[in-house]
Amino acid sequence: MEEFINLEQHIENAIDWIWELLPNIILAAVLLIVGLWVVRFLNRMVKKFFDHKDYDLTLESFLQSFISITLKVLLFVLVVTQLGVKTSSLVAVVGAAGLAIGLALQGSLANFAGGVLILLFKPFKVGDWISAQGVDGAVKEITIFSTKLNTFGNQLAIIPNGQLSNGNVINYNAESTRRENYTVGIGYGSNIKEAKDILLKICAEDERILVDPAPEVYVGELGDSSVNLTLRFWARNEVFWPARFNVIEQSKLRFDQAGIEIPFPQRVVHQNT
Repeated sequence: MEEFINLEQHIENAIDWIWELLPNIILAAVLLIVGLWVVRFLNRMVKKFFDHKDYDLTLESFLQSFISITLKVLLFVLVVTQLGVKTSSLVAVVGAAGLAIGLALQGSLANFAGGVLILLFKPFKVGDWISAQGVDGAVKEITIFSTKLNTFGNQLAIIPNGQLSNGNVINYNAESTRRENYTVGIGYGSNIKEAKDILLKICAEDERILVDPAPEVYVGELGDSSVNLTLRFWARNEVFWPARFNVIEQSKLRFDQAGIEIPFPQRVVHQNT
């Protein structure tokens, strides 16, 4: 009977505690809902501000991500405080758990530091085509923890900033022009000078290929079954690929017209009778 009375007393105490805490819970829920709306509104305002200013896109995406996370952290502190947790107690808990959180978030902290380094040293910016960590793509967005790339096939690749800041990165847009080393093989019986003249003429007729530096053709290698010619030409980044594809196509068409053989592997099958 005494145990039943004690249980009943505990239930009454729990109900009284819930009733006392209920207003704080309701206010905290309202604060959370309104706070999330305010955070989204401020993020939109920040985005509009950057859209109307001529700032670096890399800096814009990084700051937008940083501001969004900072606002959400502040909202979390306000909600927890509204639930009755004292700020001093919250600071003490965070301080006590700081070491564990730091160890658990080593990767995230490294990624954040990597994002800051990318922002400061600018090895690439939004819109650049880069090759890093085995992925090729155009930089779509740089956040505080990761960088997003659009690959050639329009897939989204997300690479942690820590790996990008410590690994090798090839930036194809760092320079305004780009050189191509195109190799094509001709038969040993073909006229080398005529083949070289054809390749140089193709370059001269394509306005996308730069005249200075001038295109050059060399005998790059005497292969097992072909004389390999190396054509070097320069083009601006924005027209590099169309120029390259045109050179490949025209070299095949014009070699055929001139009777210049492009060797290819052949298999001869003998049938025993």
